[in-house]
Amino acid sequence: MRIPLHVIISAKEPFEEDTPELRRVIRRAVYAALKHEGHPYPTEVSVTLCGPEYIHELNKEYRGVDRPTDVLSFPLYEDGQFDEVECRDLCELGDIVLSLPRAKEQAAELGHGFLREVAFLTVHSTLHLLGYDHERSEEEDELQCRLQKEIVTALNLE
Repeated sequence: MRIPLHVIISAKEPFEEDTPELRRVIRRAVYAALKHEGHPYPTEVSVTLCGPEYIHELNKEYRGVDRPTDVLSFPLYEDGQFDEVECRDLCELGDIVLSLPRAKEQAAELGHGFLREVAFLTVHSTLHLLGYDHERSEEEDELQCRLQKEIVTALNLE
């Protein structure tokens, strides 16, 4: 049985890369991560596409890091501890903020496609919304890296 998923995607500014195909990849990546992790609830995730200035502001304000980054996650549940009563009808996981220009740069640097990079960043961020945090320990970093690779590979984007 497929769990209902609503991914709300908005853009802070127009991007030529913001295509229906890009939005499909983002939705597929969120769903793949939720399915891989056995997330049982009807879910809503918000994704904001942005440029380096906006994500820089957020990174500085919320993480105290004064530079742009590729993706940020804003989970609504701490450490993936979901309230079963709240989530019965709809589990609002949180927000993902994704810098499309940085994703494009990283794809070129790493030698793979833009859509694969966007999928990777989306999976990475969705895992954060589920409670994973690669910054907590080396073991969690290794686990999150392994999960990301498994999920992105299963998407078969390149």
